[in-house]
Amino acid sequence: MNQPLPFGPPGQTGRSDLTQVMQKVVRGDKQAFSTLYDALAPLVFGITIKVVRDRAQSEEVTQEVMIDLWRQAARYRPEAGSVTTWAATIAHRRAVDRVRSAQASADREQAQAARDHSPAYDEVAEQVQTRLESEQVRRCLRGLTELQRQAVTLAYYQGLTYREVAESLRAPLPTIKTRMRDGLIRLRDCMGVTT
Repeated sequence: MNQPLPFGPPGQTGRSDLTQVMQKVVRGDKQAFSTLYDALAPLVFGITIKVVRDRAQSEEVTQEVMIDLWRQAARYRPEAGSVTTWAATIAHRRAVDRVRSAQASADREQAQAARDHSPAYDEVAEQVQTRLESEQVRRCLRGLTELQRQAVTLAYYQGLTYREVAESLRAPLPTIKTRMRDGLIRLRDCMGVTT
């Protein structure tokens, strides 16, 4: 069962008369706008409902378009087309904007829902990965010379600086830097790290 349009029936004003009515609307004539409203609201609603496909939103868009016609009346140029064409263009743009806005809102909500329902952090898998990496590091450390292993261990596991490592091992600083560099290169190669 079709409900009647929320707007009055199309007025008896002819399309050619709408240009004159529009000129009065530009001067702020509220009665002329009422005439314009009666003549164009059904057309605007028809265009809007075809695009938006939701009666309530189409009614809102129609109201917005009619307010635009009132506010932008001075922008109407008869040489560019009829008042009906101008109103139809505004109605179509507003309807498309409403659909795009609704789609963007739905996309944002869907993305948020997807983020909220992301798989739980797999703590067990993370622990296994950490254990495997630790074992690989220990195995690779065993492949270093004793001097390289001492230097790397003091620097990376005890947090000593190169100078502190040199003092701890009673070796010259350049020697420690060389041991560290060579040891780190061997570790990198052993662990399959590419640079």
